[in-house]
Amino acid sequence: MKGIITVVGKDKVGIVAGISSELLHLNINILDVTQTIMEEFFTMIMLVDMSKANVSFDKTKEALLSKGKELGVDVKIQREEIFNSMHTL
Repeated sequence: MKGIITVVGKDKVGIVAGISSELLHLNINILDVTQTIMEEFFTMIMLVDMSKANVSFDKTKEALLSKGKELGVDVKIQREEIFNSMHTL
């Protein structure tokens, strides 16, 4: 299963490292990533492979929310099929 992760918040040192280290801990592989700084705001979208994750999707979501709070950013994750369904006309 693949997932889409979005991260948004005020830019500061350590956001990419914090999110990617959490994914390492969860055994989730980053397939693609795009990130940019818009004025003082950091934005990142990741496509991840969750097929070998060592926890459930719900536990992954909880872990990323917790890491986001720690980093001061908003983190969301969606299953790829839900993301695709929402963006199909």
